[in-house]
Amino acid sequence: MYLDLQEDEDNNIVELTDENGEVTRFEYLATIELDDNEYVLLSTLDDNTEDEGDYAEVVILKIEQDENGEDVFVTCDDPDEAQEVFDLFEQMLEDEEN
Repeated sequence: MYLDLQEDEDNNIVELTDENGEVTRFEYLATIELDDNEYVLLSTLDDNTEDEGDYAEVVILKIEQDENGEDVFVTCDDPDEAQEVFDLFEQMLEDEEN
């Protein structure tokens, strides 16, 4: 996946392009470091989310480097690892509120 940051005055909008060339838009939430690894947290952009009162889906992607040293974003498949990253994100949000 490739990450392209798009300028937006109100939000940090990113577009991810998968290996099939399909582009999906997300809002960038945070980058979290855990055990010498970095993870990016993104929120799905869905026009219906606000209207329905639902929560947006949070996507956790691990940042790795390809053979050229370029950042690539890999799905975090380990549920325990993903939960630990999400817990750190929640703690970060709580710390910002206080």
